[in-house]
Amino acid sequence: MTAPAATRTRLERVRASVGIASLALQQIQDDLTADDVAALELAAILRELSEDTDPPGGFLAAVAQLLTAAAKRAEQIEPDRDGDASCPLYEAAALLTDNAGQRLIWAANSLDPQGDST
Repeated sequence: MTAPAATRTRLERVRASVGIASLALQQIQDDLTADDVAALELAAILRELSEDTDPPGGFLAAVAQLLTAAAKRAEQIEPDRDGDASCPLYEAAALLTDNAGQRLIWAANSLDPQGDST
């Protein structure tokens, strides 16, 4: 009976955290869609999502780290240790850091070739 209660508590914490993150992302989306966002400001926002800020590595790196942690746990509990669960998680993490992160930087640099001045 202890394990299901602990799982419920953990899942409730995750749900609450996802809710908080969703609210924060909605605020960023609202800022991105504001009528007065100019190229330099948009570039700075994109850099905040992808560059080495807080958390280290930027927002996308933090999400990739979360997926990597899930992949490592999946490796440990996969019934046949065949990678059916862990491999897609590792690949999702790599896509975020390698592809999405690089594309954010390219977009920011095209909007503001001089880079972040702050």
